[in-house]
Amino acid sequence: MASTGLQLLGLLLAVMGWVGGALVCASPLWRVSAFAGGDIVIAQVLWEGLWMTCLSQSTGQIQCKTYDSTLALPISAQVSRTLSVLSLLLCLFALLLGVVGAKCTKCLGEGAYSSKARLARVAGALFFFSGLLFLIPICWAAHAVVRDFYDPKVAAPLKRELGPALYLGWGAGVLLLVGGALLNAGSSPPGARATPTFGGGGRSNPLPVVVEEKEHV
Repeated sequence: MASTGLQLLGLLLAVMGWVGGALVCASPLWRVSAFAGGDIVIAQVLWEGLWMTCLSQSTGQIQCKTYDSTLALPISAQVSRTLSVLSLLLCLFALLLGVVGAKCTKCLGEGAYSSKARLARVAGALFFFSGLLFLIPICWAAHAVVRDFYDPKVAAPLKRELGPALYLGWGAGVLLLVGGALLNAGSSPPGARATPTFGGGGRSNPLPVVVEEKEHV
């Protein structure tokens, strides 16, 4: 029962990280305008994400525009797009394997304990690897923002600050790492089970003979 609860907790945390990662990937709040100089117009705030930029005005109007060309983007933006989408797709595949391999489901029948444990461990490893993949573009973007902010050669209107999506991205990545680790830890293969069998040949052997049946993993 404890391992089943560990499985479900890991799967729940991983799903939360996956949903949070999808929101971060679609959000334009990766980088926001930095009010580092007196010449910046504070009536407008520029948001930048992986797929679009948005201009928020003090009147409450928000205008968003997707990037015209993917090839015209910097290499860092293209790599961040690729890693984020790949991480989310791996999470989807891991979720399917985790549901099939969970001990509380009967997708493979009641006797396929070893196969279900193997699938659940693979799902946990995929969630963990997805978390690492998702943290790469988040940390890369944060490093670029901090580097440009403290670079005196970068003009004040071009400086940016860390957007809320980056903080949410760190949280989603940690949830994927922890969820994958818990799912893997709660999916240990079943151990040897002792099944008592009585020897034949009358009543001369009253003691049971214990035969250990081990399931091949």
